[in-house]
Amino acid sequence: MGNWLVERRLSQVATRLKSLRSELSVIDEQMIHLGDDADDQAIRALVSETAGASYEARDARRHVDALAKHRSKVIEEIASLEVRQDELLDRM
Repeated sequence: MGNWLVERRLSQVATRLKSLRSELSVIDEQMIHLGDDADDQAIRALVSETAGASYEARDARRHVDALAKHRSKVIEEIASLEVRQDELLDRM
């Protein structure tokens, strides 16, 4: 493979890694806020003992769980791209 092609792919991988790391930072911030909100909703549901409050608490927890799942996928993709980056660097 030509050196220019390796450099081009390295550049693409580096750009994607930068983007994913930035996204991970945003996700981490959102996890803090959504987690706090879900905890507050759960406490409200316990105190009020109404069906509406329980629904809101479960809904808030589902959002946190969905974000956690997305976060793990982003982490997996970052790890995969780091391996790809190492492979490309070895070719140079």
